[in-house]
Amino acid sequence: MDLEKRFPVWDRLTDAERELMKSSAVKRKVEKGRVLSKGSGECLGLVIVTEGQLRAFILSEGGREITLFRLFELDFCLFTASCIFGGMHFDVSVEAEKDTEFWLIPPNVYQSLMESSAAVANYTNKLMASRFADVMWLMEQTLFTSFDRRLAAFLLEESAIEGSDRLTITHERIANHLGSAREVVTRMLKYFQNEGAVKLSRGAVEITDEKKLAKIAGE
Repeated sequence: MDLEKRFPVWDRLTDAERELMKSSAVKRKVEKGRVLSKGSGECLGLVIVTEGQLRAFILSEGGREITLFRLFELDFCLFTASCIFGGMHFDVSVEAEKDTEFWLIPPNVYQSLMESSAAVANYTNKLMASRFADVMWLMEQTLFTSFDRRLAAFLLEESAIEGSDRLTITHERIANHLGSAREVVTRMLKYFQNEGAVKLSRGAVEITDEKKLAKIAGE
Protein backbone atom coordinates (compact mmCIF):
# COMPACT_ATOMS: atom_id res chain seq x y z
CA MET A 1 0.00 0.00 0.00
CA ASP A 2 1.36 3.43 -0.98
CA LEU A 3 -1.24 5.46 0.94
CA GLU A 4 1.30 6.46 3.58
CA LYS A 5 3.37 8.09 0.83
CA ARG A 6 0.37 10.03 -0.44
CA PHE A 7 -0.96 11.43 2.82
CA PRO A 8 1.10 14.48 3.91
CA VAL A 9 0.61 14.14 7.68
CA TRP A 10 0.84 10.34 7.84
CA ASP A 11 3.79 10.45 10.26
CA ARG A 12 1.73 12.56 12.67
CA LEU A 13 -1.10 10.03 12.95
CA THR A 14 -1.41 7.54 15.78
CA ASP A 15 -1.12 3.83 15.07
CA ALA A 16 -4.89 3.49 15.47
CA GLU A 17 -5.55 6.32 12.99
CA ARG A 18 -3.15 4.82 10.45
CA GLU A 19 -4.83 1.45 10.78
CA LEU A 20 -8.24 3.07 10.31
CA MET A 21 -7.11 4.68 7.06
CA LYS A 22 -5.48 1.50 5.78
CA SER A 23 -8.53 -0.62 6.49
CA SER A 24 -11.06 1.80 5.00
CA ALA A 25 -9.28 3.39 2.02
CA VAL A 26 -10.14 1.92 -1.37
CA LYS A 27 -8.06 2.17 -4.57
CA ARG A 28 -10.20 2.99 -7.59
CA LYS A 29 -9.79 3.61 -11.30
CA VAL A 30 -11.95 5.78 -13.52
CA GLU A 31 -11.91 6.16 -17.28
CA LYS A 32 -11.48 9.45 -19.11
CA GLY A 33 -14.76 11.32 -19.43
CA ARG A 34 -16.50 9.70 -16.48
CA VAL A 35 -18.05 11.93 -13.81
CA LEU A 36 -17.07 10.87 -10.28
CA SER A 37 -19.37 13.27 -8.49
CA LYS A 38 -22.25 15.40 -9.75
CA GLY A 39 -22.51 17.62 -6.68
CA SER A 40 -26.14 18.06 -5.63
CA GLY A 41 -25.52 16.64 -2.18
CA GLU A 42 -23.42 13.65 -3.26
CA CYS A 43 -20.74 12.70 -0.73
CA LEU A 44 -18.33 10.25 -2.28
CA GLY A 45 -15.47 10.71 0.16
CA LEU A 46 -11.98 12.17 0.14
CA VAL A 47 -10.18 11.61 -3.17
CA ILE A 48 -6.37 11.42 -3.35
CA VAL A 49 -5.15 11.29 -6.94
CA THR A 50 -2.31 8.84 -7.56
CA GLU A 51 -2.25 8.96 -11.36
CA GLY A 52 -4.14 10.82 -14.07
CA GLN A 53 -6.07 14.09 -14.08
CA LEU A 54 -9.42 15.29 -12.75
CA ARG A 55 -11.24 18.58 -13.06
CA ALA A 56 -13.72 20.20 -10.69
CA PHE A 57 -16.43 22.29 -12.33
CA ILE A 58 -19.81 23.88 -11.74
CA LEU A 59 -22.82 23.64 -14.02
CA SER A 60 -25.36 26.43 -14.49
CA GLU A 61 -29.11 25.89 -14.82
CA GLY A 62 -28.69 26.63 -18.51
CA GLY A 63 -26.17 23.81 -18.90
CA ARG A 64 -23.04 25.95 -19.15
CA GLU A 65 -19.91 24.68 -17.39
CA ILE A 66 -16.86 26.41 -15.99
CA THR A 67 -13.75 24.68 -14.64
CA LEU A 68 -12.81 25.68 -11.09
CA PHE A 69 -9.49 23.84 -10.88
CA ARG A 70 -7.63 20.71 -11.98
CA LEU A 71 -6.37 17.85 -9.83
CA PHE A 72 -3.12 16.04 -10.61
CA GLU A 73 -0.98 13.38 -8.91
CA LEU A 74 -0.91 13.79 -5.09
CA ASP A 75 -3.75 16.35 -5.17
CA PHE A 76 -6.67 16.01 -2.76
CA CYS A 77 -10.31 16.68 -3.63
CA LEU A 78 -12.38 17.78 -0.64
CA PHE A 79 -15.46 18.75 -2.64
CA THR A 80 -16.25 15.06 -3.14
CA ALA A 81 -16.59 14.81 0.64
CA SER A 82 -18.58 18.00 1.26
CA CYS A 83 -20.86 16.36 3.86
CA ILE A 84 -18.03 16.38 6.40
CA PHE A 85 -18.18 20.18 6.55
CA GLY A 86 -21.52 20.38 8.31
CA GLY A 87 -23.80 23.09 6.93
CA MET A 88 -21.49 23.96 4.02
CA HIS A 89 -22.77 22.77 0.64
CA PHE A 90 -20.70 22.68 -2.55
CA ASP A 91 -22.54 21.98 -5.78
CA VAL A 92 -19.31 21.02 -7.54
CA SER A 93 -18.94 18.18 -10.04
CA VAL A 94 -15.73 16.23 -10.64
CA GLU A 95 -14.84 14.35 -13.83
CA ALA A 96 -11.82 12.48 -15.16
CA GLU A 97 -9.96 14.33 -17.90
CA LYS A 98 -7.67 11.34 -18.30
CA ASP A 99 -7.75 7.73 -17.11
CA THR A 100 -7.22 8.22 -13.39
CA GLU A 101 -6.36 6.18 -10.31
CA PHE A 102 -7.10 7.45 -6.83
CA TRP A 103 -7.48 6.50 -3.20
CA LEU A 104 -10.97 7.01 -1.80
CA ILE A 105 -11.42 7.53 1.94
CA PRO A 106 -15.06 7.25 3.09
CA PRO A 107 -16.46 10.55 4.43
CA ASN A 108 -17.31 9.17 7.87
CA VAL A 109 -13.75 7.87 8.27
CA TYR A 110 -12.16 11.16 7.23
CA GLN A 111 -14.51 13.10 9.50
CA SER A 112 -13.44 10.86 12.38
CA LEU A 113 -9.78 11.54 11.58
CA MET A 114 -10.42 15.29 11.51
CA GLU A 115 -12.02 15.07 14.95
CA SER A 116 -9.26 12.96 16.50
CA SER A 117 -6.19 14.44 14.81
CA ALA A 118 -5.29 18.12 14.98
CA ALA A 119 -2.76 17.55 12.18
CA VAL A 120 -5.46 16.24 9.82
CA ALA A 121 -7.85 19.05 10.78
CA ASN A 122 -5.21 21.75 10.23
CA TYR A 123 -4.11 20.26 6.92
CA THR A 124 -7.72 20.03 5.74
CA ASN A 125 -8.40 23.66 6.66
CA LYS A 126 -5.30 24.83 4.81
CA LEU A 127 -6.27 22.78 1.76
CA MET A 128 -9.80 24.13 1.77
CA ALA A 129 -8.49 27.71 2.10
CA SER A 130 -6.20 27.10 -0.87
CA ARG A 131 -9.10 25.81 -2.98
CA PHE A 132 -11.25 28.79 -2.08
CA ALA A 133 -8.37 31.06 -3.11
CA ASP A 134 -8.29 29.25 -6.48
CA VAL A 135 -12.02 29.83 -6.91
CA MET A 136 -11.78 33.50 -5.93
CA TRP A 137 -8.95 33.98 -8.42
CA LEU A 138 -11.10 32.36 -11.11
CA MET A 139 -14.02 34.67 -10.28
CA GLU A 140 -11.72 37.67 -10.53
CA GLN A 141 -10.41 36.51 -13.91
CA THR A 142 -13.91 35.81 -15.21
CA LEU A 143 -15.30 39.16 -14.09
CA PHE A 144 -12.41 41.50 -14.82
CA THR A 145 -10.20 39.92 -17.50
CA SER A 146 -11.07 40.09 -21.20
CA PHE A 147 -11.94 36.83 -22.89
CA ASP A 148 -9.07 36.97 -25.37
CA ARG A 149 -6.57 37.08 -22.47
CA ARG A 150 -8.33 34.25 -20.64
CA LEU A 151 -8.42 32.07 -23.75
CA ALA A 152 -4.77 32.71 -24.57
CA ALA A 153 -3.76 31.88 -20.97
CA PHE A 154 -5.83 28.69 -21.09
CA LEU A 155 -4.13 27.50 -24.29
CA LEU A 156 -0.70 28.14 -22.80
CA GLU A 157 -1.67 26.28 -19.63
CA GLU A 158 -2.97 23.32 -21.65
CA SER A 159 0.24 23.24 -23.66
CA ALA A 160 2.28 23.11 -20.44
CA ILE A 161 0.10 20.33 -19.00
CA GLU A 162 0.22 18.20 -22.14
CA GLY A 163 3.84 19.00 -22.99
CA SER A 164 2.90 19.76 -26.59
CA ASP A 165 2.06 22.72 -28.81
CA ARG A 166 -0.66 20.67 -30.50
CA LEU A 167 -3.75 20.37 -28.34
CA THR A 168 -6.35 17.76 -29.17
CA ILE A 169 -9.36 19.64 -27.87
CA THR A 170 -12.67 20.83 -29.32
CA HIS A 171 -14.02 24.35 -29.21
CA GLU A 172 -16.93 23.03 -27.14
CA ARG A 173 -14.53 21.59 -24.58
CA ILE A 174 -12.65 24.88 -24.33
CA ALA A 175 -15.96 26.68 -23.82
CA ASN A 176 -16.81 24.29 -20.98
CA HIS A 177 -13.53 25.08 -19.26
CA LEU A 178 -13.94 28.83 -19.56
CA GLY A 179 -17.68 29.15 -18.93
CA SER A 180 -18.33 30.59 -22.37
CA ALA A 181 -20.24 29.67 -25.53
CA ARG A 182 -18.69 27.57 -28.29
CA GLU A 183 -19.39 30.31 -30.85
CA VAL A 184 -17.44 32.84 -28.79
CA VAL A 185 -14.48 30.47 -28.53
CA THR A 186 -14.53 29.73 -32.25
CA ARG A 187 -14.63 33.42 -33.13
CA MET A 188 -11.70 34.24 -30.85
CA LEU A 189 -9.62 31.26 -32.04
CA LYS A 190 -10.10 32.41 -35.63
CA TYR A 191 -8.83 35.82 -34.56
CA PHE A 192 -5.79 34.17 -32.96
CA GLN A 193 -5.23 32.25 -36.19
CA ASN A 194 -5.41 35.42 -38.27
CA GLU A 195 -2.81 36.92 -35.93
CA GLY A 196 -0.52 33.93 -36.55
CA ALA A 197 -0.62 32.71 -32.94
CA VAL A 198 -2.41 29.40 -33.57
CA LYS A 199 -3.40 27.03 -36.35
CA LEU A 200 -6.82 25.41 -36.30
CA SER A 201 -7.83 21.99 -37.55
CA ARG A 202 -10.71 19.64 -36.81
CA GLY A 203 -10.66 18.79 -33.10
CA ALA A 204 -7.28 20.41 -32.51
CA VAL A 205 -5.54 23.73 -31.85
CA GLU A 206 -1.83 24.12 -32.55
CA ILE A 207 0.15 26.94 -30.98
CA THR A 208 2.37 28.37 -33.71
CA ASP A 209 3.68 31.46 -31.94
CA GLU A 210 3.94 31.04 -28.18
CA LYS A 211 5.38 34.53 -27.63
CA LYS A 212 2.52 36.16 -29.47
CA LEU A 213 -0.01 34.12 -27.52
CA ALA A 214 1.72 35.03 -24.26
CA LYS A 215 1.56 38.70 -25.21
CA ILE A 216 -2.19 38.39 -25.77
CA ALA A 217 -2.48 36.71 -22.37
CA GLY A 218 -0.65 39.61 -20.80
CA GLU A 219 2.27 37.48 -19.64
